[in-house]
Amino acid sequence: MILPIGPIHPGLKEPLRLKLKTRGEKVLSAEIDYGYVHRGIERVMKNKTWQKGIFLSERVCGICSYIHTQTFAETFEKIAGERAPLRAQYLRVLTNELDRIQSHLLANSTYFKVLEHETLFMYMLSLREPVMDAIELLTGNRVNMGWNVVGGVRMDAEEKHLQSIMKIMNELEEQYDKYVEMFEHGPLLGLRSHDVGRMSRDDAIKARAVGPIGRASGLKHDLREFHHTYRDNFDFKVIWRKEGDNFARTMNRFDEITQSISLIKQVINNLPEGKVRKKIDIPAGYGDWRNEAPRGEVSYMIETNGNLIRNVSIRTPSIMNIDACAKYMLHDVATVADAVATYASVDPCIACTERVVILDESGKNREFQGIHDINIK
Repeated sequence: MILPIGPIHPGLKEPLRLKLKTRGEKVLSAEIDYGYVHRGIERVMKNKTWQKGIFLSERVCGICSYIHTQTFAETFEKIAGERAPLRAQYLRVLTNELDRIQSHLLANSTYFKVLEHETLFMYMLSLREPVMDAIELLTGNRVNMGWNVVGGVRMDAEEKHLQSIMKIMNELEEQYDKYVEMFEHGPLLGLRSHDVGRMSRDDAIKARAVGPIGRASGLKHDLREFHHTYRDNFDFKVIWRKEGDNFARTMNRFDEITQSISLIKQVINNLPEGKVRKKIDIPAGYGDWRNEAPRGEVSYMIETNGNLIRNVSIRTPSIMNIDACAKYMLHDVATVADAVATYASVDPCIACTERVVILDESGKNREFQGIHDINIK
């Protein structure tokens, strides 16, 4: 039988329809329908100045909004052949890693909620709240930060705020390990996570899985190791696992949080003096840039006439990871409940996936006609 889940369902953070082909409780295959929150941000961004475009980019995704503005700004900086001042680069790393921590805590909390482990669900949200406070201390906002500009960041960080962030990180470390241990060694959580939703390394490659999803299946790939700021100034290594199941995806995020705390401390202890922004003259041209968002690779491809954005294409990680889930994780799951948990383990973002302009066969723009315009099987 075909069992539809969604588009409105308590186990889904955002609306989509998950159709499971089942035999009894066993899931044989899955199909995912999008189209419920299409926004067409790429089209809206055309013919805007970068000052307006960067604010639109921050609204592609609500949870990992920060990395979109950094990638947008670094794309323009590449077109101009410039880099932000070193102090600004460090502050970008600081904000990026704070955002990664809160995103990973929220992703794991959602997974625990789907498993009906309310205790760990609330503990994760409790840990996340001070991290959101740290983001607000640094940027003035908790979600849409307005922090990046082409040429650096909008304002400098005050020493008292940096010390408060350091205190928050120390307190997070003190509480963190015992909650990770609850998941890692909890029998109920292990029963619902080990060997559930497995995806092999070969299948992850076929699906182009990115971020913690790909790394949990043995893909040792993290764009931060190639980014000039991380590569030249920080002690960083790629976190990965090889089990490829729900347990590995959740633990990979936990391990990345530990590394993000280390990176934040490195920033605060070694923050260089200097300016945090500089004026950059942007010529006409084309540029592309990739960064590691909490969910995986974010790519921006921008063409500008020097003043206005002529064309823009944005690729976010969720489209590949949800595809990987539908094709390679849900094809042989024992129960429907485990299928929903497996979907949650991918940390899907529907809003950032549905930003695109759909083209017909002739290549011309057209509007969404319904939920079957994008259909992943």
